[in-house]
Amino acid sequence: MARTLSTMVPLGTSAPHFQLPDVVSGRNVSLSDFQGQPLLVAFICNHCPYVKHIREGWAELACDYQELGVGVVAISSNDAEAFPDDGPEAMREEAQRIGYTFPYLFDKTQEVAQSYRAACTPDFFVFDRAHRLAYRGQMDGARKSNDIPVTGVDLRAALDAVLKDQPVEIEQRPSLGCNIKWKPGREPEYFALQP
Repeated sequence: MARTLSTMVPLGTSAPHFQLPDVVSGRNVSLSDFQGQPLLVAFICNHCPYVKHIREGWAELACDYQELGVGVVAISSNDAEAFPDDGPEAMREEAQRIGYTFPYLFDKTQEVAQSYRAACTPDFFVFDRAHRLAYRGQMDGARKSNDIPVTGVDLRAALDAVLKDQPVEIEQRPSLGCNIKWKPGREPEYFALQP
């Protein structure tokens, strides 16, 4: 496990297209399914201790904002051959056990993670109604190594602003987590630039 930070993609970047299978419903989910909606894209996985630490709070946050009209998807891009706990069957079990109310998508080729410049799990991206990037970074300051409660305060503030069609005013801090587990020879150039 390598401690890895978000790449902090430039604000205003258009959401890259995706079309991936939802491991629970079996249907394909694409960016166009969320046309005209704010969209929260999270790169997560099952086995990462950083994700495990926040997963109940993340599930609650996602449900809260889906009820307000935000589109939410989570994407697992880890190499499932090397990390079978992050494969589709285990993802389906995790989604049902934790109570994920959003599509949990499997990025087998890792191309979607690369197009988003995702680097770690968890890694969060908030897009406005026109699908321009308004926020990227941490859910909140909670880590297994500190006493900060998991509230999603940073992500909630960003989503509240986007729902009001206002700019995100909070300081945007990188997320911290495990590195995405790239397949051999698939590690993207931007990932190698990590400190």
